[in-house]
This record gives sequence, C-alpha cells and structure tokens, in this order.
Amino acid sequence: MLRRLAPSLRRSIASSTAPLRGARLPDPGVPYPRAQWRRYASASSSSPPPPPPSPPQGQPRHGAGGSAASSLNPAEVAKFAAIAETWWDSQGPFKPLHLMNPTRLSFIRSTLCRHFRRDPYSAKPLEGLKVIDVGCGGGILSEPLARMGATVTGIDAVDRNIKIAHIHAASDPTTASIEYCCTTAEDLVKENKQFDAVISLEVIEHVANPLEFCKSLSDLTVPNGATVISTINRSMRAYATAIVGAEYILRWLPIGTHDWSKLVTPEELVLALQRASISVQEMAGFVYNPLTGQWSVSDDISINYIAYGVKKSKTPSTISQ
Repeated sequence: MLRRLAPSLRRSIASSTAPLRGARLPDPGVPYPRAQWRRYASASSSSPPPPPPSPPQGQPRHGAGGSAASSLNPAEVAKFAAIAETWWDSQGPFKPLHLMNPTRLSFIRSTLCRHFRRDPYSAKPLEGLKVIDVGCGGGILSEPLARMGATVTGIDAVDRNIKIAHIHAASDPTTASIEYCCTTAEDLVKENKQFDAVISLEVIEHVANPLEFCKSLSDLTVPNGATVISTINRSMRAYATAIVGAEYILRWLPIGTHDWSKLVTPEELVLALQRASISVQEMAGFVYNPLTGQWSVSDDISINYIAYGVKKSKTPSTISQ
C-alpha cells in the first residue's frame, strides 16, 4: 500500500526543523525511553538469545556537512568489499535484499510510472528514461530496471562490486547495456551528470554524511525529476529485527552490517531531502512475513521504509549551514 505523508508525520517534521538547522542530523545516539524497551521485552520470548551490545550513545556519527565534504565511509566500503562475490547468491549475505527486491521494484515501478505518466502494465514502462542506481552493489536492482526499458547507470564505491555487476549483466542482452562505474555520487555531480530518476536503496545508513549524500542525489536529479531512497528506521523495532534478529539470531547478515546509531528516521530523511530541494511525496514501509518468507508494501514504516520525492524546479546554490 502506498501512502501520502501522514498528517502526524508532517507535524513531526514541522516540529523537528530546528535541530536540522545545523550541519548534523539530530543525535542518533539518544536512547529510547526505558518504558518503551520494557514493552518490547515483555512481548518477546521468555528466554531470548543474548542480545548484541546496546544501542550506542554519545555524539552523532554523521559527518559535519559542507559542499566540499564527501559522504564516502572507507570502513563501510571495506565491509562490503569483503563479501562482494556473494551478491548473486540468493542464500548468501544478501539474501534479505533478494527477498525484498520484488517489493522494492513494485514501489519504484508504481511511483515512477505515475510520476512520468507511464503505463505500469506495459512491457517496458521506463523506456527512454535515464535512471541511476546509486550504490548498485552487484546490480540486483539495476538489471530489472534495465529490463523495464530504462537507460541505467549503476555506480558503487566498491570496485569488486562493479566488476561482478558488469560480468553478470553482460550475460544477458537485455542488461548488457547497463553502464557500471566505480565512483561516487559526489564525483558524478562534479561531472555535471543528471538523470530523470535517481534511486539509492539501503545506502544512506552506510554513508559518513547523510546530509551531503542527499545533496548529491538532488544534484544528480533533473528539475522535476524523481528521487527514491530506502533505508532502515532508527527505532527499537528496527534494532530488534534488523540487527538482533537478522544479524545475531537468523544470521541473514554478517554481524556488524548495520550500526544502529547511523540509521535514519523518516523525519530526518524528509528534512534532509527538503534541505536538498527534494519534496517527499510518498512513503511506505516494507514488512516481512516469516510464515510465507515474503515481503510486502505496508503503511508500517517503523522498520524498513522507502520514500519517493520530486526535485524542485529551482535549486538553491548551497545548503544553509
């Protein structure tokens, strides 16, 4: 189910503008109320396995911002380079993304077709559109976008990811035209590259500077173009499922894949995009059903969520610090 921004979220965003006037996002290390944690604990199993370290506290870990800053996080680059060969192993470390991919594509197809007034049921609804997949990994999103007719560019800061993506795409004539490049969004901005649609899924939680990253995504988007971002909410439910459950219990992901303090809330994402001249139009959550092993689009944005925004036709030259 797709949804417009709920009034409650709009009110929360309106009341949260002050903390974002500075160069940092609000401190992600502020712990949640003890009562909220107790409510979660009481609903859990009576004898759960030992949890990982508590959600970190202290200073924000997001970068300080600035037009010359880079959002690249070398530690995160190294982390994903170590498991690059497993991108197309549907039972490997990227299994959650393979399972989630059809649902992510459903949201993207629906919003982009509505934005560009295309028929979502046509064989190639994105034909003629220039689309960039920022943080493409091994190309598991880039390839279906190409099959939908888009002219796709996939970029990633991990060279091994790009090599694997290129080899895999070359085996299919419908995806061989994808242009893969080991680079960053910031570097493409310097080259004055722009695209009709800019997509970045499960990336912003791994960058050093979310505000600068959103600014780069905006700069890559043509005026009135579309921007789509998905990530994980910094909530106790997300901590319990995406970190404790996925990494420590189910072992779907290597331990340490996600840092709770670096996750971004929906309010923070909307505000960061607003500062980058992108107006968020719709937001939806992704919910996993353990009985069917499938994901679905939902109104529940407390864990995984995705946002679609529109680049304003007039862009301010700088972000206010």
